[in-house]
Amino acid sequence: MKALNDNLVRILKLTREMLALSDEGDRDRDDSSCGIIYGILRDTGYKLRKLAEEECDKHKKLGKWN
Repeated sequence: MKALNDNLVRILKLTREMLALSDEGDRDRDDSSCGIIYGILRDTGYKLRKLAEEECDKHKKLGKWN
């Protein structure tokens, strides 16, 4: 796989880890300030995932995906 595509796949993997950690953190937290951190992590994970998925689709349409 091309490095540019490999990096996008790595971002998708990282976003899955971010979302899993935000769920775990929310479940285990004991105060609201931690909840804010996990909420930001979750929101950022979803935003990054959407952007990376869109970029993957662009690469596929342009024939850059292998």
